[in-house]
Amino acid sequence: MKIKYDKETDTLYIRFSESNISESIENKPGVIIDYNDAANVVGIEILQASKQMPHFNSVEYEFENE
Repeated sequence: MKIKYDKETDTLYIRFSESNISESIENKPGVIIDYNDAANVVGIEILQASKQMPHFNSVEYEFENE
């Protein structure tokens, strides 16, 4: 997984896999979900990230063991 923030465009992108993107759908205003040919989520793009998320520039990662 890769997380990228572009300060110039104020866009946050989370990429889950390196699959080719076959379709992008704006699920809600400012939230675009990218899908591959198998309809799996490849990435999520958030436009105007600094306005939509209070702490857009900090990342917390949590992993739970079974």
